[in-house]
Amino acid sequence: MRVLIQLFAIVPTLATQAFQQPALRVPIAISFGAIGGALSRYYLGLWLTDLFGNNFPYGTLFVNLTGSFLMGLSIVLTGEHFLQVSPDLILSIVVGFLGSYTTFSSYELDSIKLINQGQYITFASYWLGSCILGLIAIQLGIMLAKLISRLTI
Repeated sequence: MRVLIQLFAIVPTLATQAFQQPALRVPIAISFGAIGGALSRYYLGLWLTDLFGNNFPYGTLFVNLTGSFLMGLSIVLTGEHFLQVSPDLILSIVVGFLGSYTTFSSYELDSIKLINQGQYITFASYWLGSCILGLIAIQLGIMLAKLISRLTI
């Protein structure tokens, strides 16, 4: 019993020391943001489908557009130091929340970086390649899943 009490006494100290280490603190910050982003995407999708129906992917469109807007807003406000925010919070919001809310916002951020750097050919390759190869990849995934399901029946 004494050992258990001693263990409980040192846990807060160990936890505090562990959270001082970026190797632990950063993934936890990103993870907490990702939980919020994923749940926001899910519930917004349900709500917009209930509101407008499922004849058009309103939820995905809304999430992609708002995620892109929020990505741009976050990057400029924090990058230009308009808002003094810890790097861990920025990672939690940008990589965690927005990364799980929509990968489209990351795609758009990468695209605008290439444009701003004057790398137009790289931008066009990335932009078109992501769209075209993404469609091909999803179709290949569908085809493989159908093949697997036929083989296992």
